[in-house]
Amino acid sequence: MVHCPECDATLSEKTDVEFVEMDATTGFFAASKRFYLVACNDCGAAIGSGVAGAKR
Repeated sequence: MVHCPECDATLSEKTDVEFVEMDATTGFFAASKRFYLVACNDCGAAIGSGVAGAKR
């Protein structure tokens, strides 16, 4: 069983976390990749992040 490091909520299903796509268009250049953040649905703490392929 996995638990949130901040609030100790049980993270056992997809609905226990929120996947947030972060915009990468800051500055002069737009990034060619998508950035994601995974957050706890109970307290909103960031649990992980990642990068996906190029935008279309």
